[in-house]
Amino acid sequence: MNKDLSSSLLENTRRHPLMLTGIAIAVSAALSSQVKAEEADLNTLVIEESELASDANPYGEQGAPYKAKKMSDSRYTRDIAETPKTVTVLTKDSIEESGKTDLESILSAQPGITLGTGEGGNSFGDRYIIRGYEARSDVYTDGLREPGLISRETFALEQVEISKGPSSTFGGRGTTGGAVNSVTKKPSYDEDFSIISGTLGADSKQRYTLDTNKAINDEVAVRFNALYSEADVPDRAPAGIEHKGFLLSGVYEPNADVAINADYYYFRGNDKEDVGHAFNRTTESFNKYDYVGQKGLDFKKSEADIATIKVSAYLTDDLRVENKTRYGETTNDYVVSAYQDGWTRSVITNVRNFDAWQENKYLGNQTNFIWDTDLFGKRNTIVTGVEYANEQTKIGDHDYSSTNSATLNDPYNADNNLFQGTVTRNSASSKLTLETISVYLMDTVTLSDDWEVHGGARYDYFDYKLNDIANSTKYQFSDGVWNGHLGAVYSPWEHGNVYATWSTSSNINGGEIDAGTSCGYGGLCTDQNGNYKAAKPETSTNLELGTKWNLMNHKLLLTAALFQITKSDVIESGVDSYNSGGTFNTGENRVRGVELGLSGNITDKLSGQAGLALMDSETLKSYWDGTHASTGRGGAVSYPNRVGGAKANFAEQSFNVQLKYQFTPAFAFGAIATHSSEMLGGQPDEGSLDTNVIETPAYTVYDVFATYQVNKNFDIQANVQNLTDKEYYTAIYRGGSIAYLGAGRSASVTAKYKF
Repeated sequence: MNKDLSSSLLENTRRHPLMLTGIAIAVSAALSSQVKAEEADLNTLVIEESELASDANPYGEQGAPYKAKKMSDSRYTRDIAETPKTVTVLTKDSIEESGKTDLESILSAQPGITLGTGEGGNSFGDRYIIRGYEARSDVYTDGLREPGLISRETFALEQVEISKGPSSTFGGRGTTGGAVNSVTKKPSYDEDFSIISGTLGADSKQRYTLDTNKAINDEVAVRFNALYSEADVPDRAPAGIEHKGFLLSGVYEPNADVAINADYYYFRGNDKEDVGHAFNRTTESFNKYDYVGQKGLDFKKSEADIATIKVSAYLTDDLRVENKTRYGETTNDYVVSAYQDGWTRSVITNVRNFDAWQENKYLGNQTNFIWDTDLFGKRNTIVTGVEYANEQTKIGDHDYSSTNSATLNDPYNADNNLFQGTVTRNSASSKLTLETISVYLMDTVTLSDDWEVHGGARYDYFDYKLNDIANSTKYQFSDGVWNGHLGAVYSPWEHGNVYATWSTSSNINGGEIDAGTSCGYGGLCTDQNGNYKAAKPETSTNLELGTKWNLMNHKLLLTAALFQITKSDVIESGVDSYNSGGTFNTGENRVRGVELGLSGNITDKLSGQAGLALMDSETLKSYWDGTHASTGRGGAVSYPNRVGGAKANFAEQSFNVQLKYQFTPAFAFGAIATHSSEMLGGQPDEGSLDTNVIETPAYTVYDVFATYQVNKNFDIQANVQNLTDKEYYTAIYRGGSIAYLGAGRSASVTAKYKF
């Protein structure tokens, strides 16, 4: 890390001392407890888990509900503490006790992760940015990619795994800043149980879940998780959500060497999206107004039907094979209203309507061979595999037919019932198919008691077809990319190690298939002569140096890492220089930073999950260096210089601390602090040096919770989110018309009963 960055990070820490407070307290308590335990030669007291926890996490550390021991993906062949990369795992306990129930709110609270907006050709739905880079297509479930911008729930999840840094060896295209893998609950032979829970709270919140497991016999077990949930957005009604769904899963193990797992996921969401406030460029302040969505016009519907089957078998004692197949269909359909002064659309003035529909079909198959054996006198754990994926996307919009002459003139007192008429979904304006065949080979070699080396390579071959029906144009090209990773772990100490790693990722022109031809947001960048086919893939390289420590009898994991991600050959929007022998690949940017993490039992009564990210971003190269102009709606305009500018929707400082204190064997209470620094608006890879910038202010939000175990079958949990009712923004579009408003204060009580 260079001197300027080190000084910047030090200065940021001085300016925001609160960022380090929670982690510092937790680390101090942990080290103090470790020393005392070793001096007294005492075993760590394990926090007794509730009898309700019959569905114990198979990937977790026993007796440490906030600590995961390993990743669910079998291609990660070592425990998290021995894997040379930054990995954050949110366990079922930490998720449930946080009171957050959707993946978007959970991930947006994590350090190094921010949200993107639904404007500029992007659909409204779950959209994540990890370490400053788009990750909306880098979402996986049980190790298989799961495309489609749907709203994702947590009722059937065992844990959420966030891997940081380029990971194309494991995930394929994209994964520049990292990837998110959701792990679903699996059937168990250990015990038959049923757990029902009900939540009631402010803002008309009600949520009901069922988790039931049944061992049919020694070979067959089934599990069923179900959800119904509805609530208003705090202080923004009638904006709100209505979610229902289920996960039905089963396992068949005819013998000790063979297992067949299958599941079907069903989800339906019927929401009213609230885009929050708008930014006034003249006053450089926010125009604050109530929810302006129209009863007869606004909606956001998410649908998912996804079936997965996995077969795993031991061919020999040290060789096993697993095959996963998934077929899924998802739908994202919406009309969303937002106030914008001077904008006219349909018959409603001063209200801008965003609308689109998107249907995704996905077929994926992955086969892995995992061979753990001795070669040349050293232990080798070799993973080799092949993967096939076929993604199909249709995109379209809507027509509005009004039967009245409603207008919205006062944004501060909007009448949500002004619009009267119908909304009709048009036929598809574009159809896209992306077919991928991949092969990969990885090896983890134990050189000695102190040294272990990890390495791997992957080749992905793409066939891309886009039919732009609206403009009667077809695009097609093929490409292939190589990626790899190499890392070493040095472990001379009993409880800790240091590691270094290098990894790469690649993404093709149009790799974010939900964006169609919306260049600059990951969609296909085109030119008049068809030279888009020659665009190079965007490439990213990650360098990371870190350390990991297992303390408190392996019940607490401490991590620290320095990293640098450099993205080259960036495809920039508005660039059509192939006609003069140029290229689309005109950009380059970089993110540097440090990330600290903690998870597990800090003392015998205090548990914690905490993370801190201090980062710095910079645009290194850009076609828009202040010397070029582009023709837009207002004619030829000169773009401001982007070189040296920071990334959009990027927080230089962020942290999340979740602590729980077990006051008595039955009663526990805890608190959560989430902080984010200021963020600029803009396109994902667009730096900004403009003095008239769109920016969200920094914020810190506090949550509190308490749990009480009435008896071995019944417990109660209370949550208050945003305790101080802080007004804050989680993302902002470059034009300022969308500034997502963070959720206001809310309170709820959950009762859970096992029988």
